Amino acid sequence: MLNKNITLFGDAASDRIFIQMVDEHDLKLMEGEIAAIKEYTNTADWCLAAVPVRNWNQDLTPWKAAPVFGRQGFGDGAECTLREVLESVIPSFGQGSSSHAERRYYLCGYSLAGLFALWAGYRTNSFAGIVAASPSVWYPDWIDYARANRIQSPAVYLSLGDKEEKTKNPVMATVGNAIREMHEILKTSCTSSCLEWNPGNHFADSDRRIAKGIAWMLNKERLH
Repeated sequence: MLNKNITLFGDAASDRIFIQMVDEHDLKLMEGEIAAIKEYTNTADWCLAAVPVRNWNQDLTPWKAAPVFGRQGFGDGAECTLREVLESVIPSFGQGSSSHAERRYYLCGYSLAGLFALWAGYRTNSFAGIVAASPSVWYPDWIDYARANRIQSPAVYLSLGDKEEKTKNPVMATVGNAIREMHEILKTSCTSSCLEWNPGNHFADSDRRIAKGIAWMLNKERLH
């Protein structure tokens, strides 16, 4: 379930709405993320909606899985979370400010929220783009799902830290090969995709990694 205390950043009248699923840690870094978006792109025509998630492991995962670190496993709450985004969050923005253009929505996330964003891109065509920064594509059976289905979002940005696959955890160590395969899958199934490698492990510069993905979407739009 979502915490309905959504925080907006940028231009609330914009027709480009980036919906980012966040936890308390993400919210603390939001000031740096917004500054980085402005650094990476020269347009102010965007709005970012930070949507807090109450139970990270439960609400962002598409099917149940055993714990891979600590004792907490994963749930199957993604379907409910996506329904709330589509039926509650998106309608709250209305029809948009431009008479000639409807609002375009992009779904963003880091780590498990990045996995959720990717999964949502397979479930609905409501998002013009998906920003999945350091997504948890190591998630059990995820790559099999991605191979067997076709993503409905036309543009997908992926990123990963170059040290993320260098971990002693055998499940999470698969993330490097999984993100490479994910990108190959996307090359054949969506209009535009990108895989960017960043220095550092999973916990480095999460705010800037998300910002790079949002800027990639904005800059790509300006070129078309």
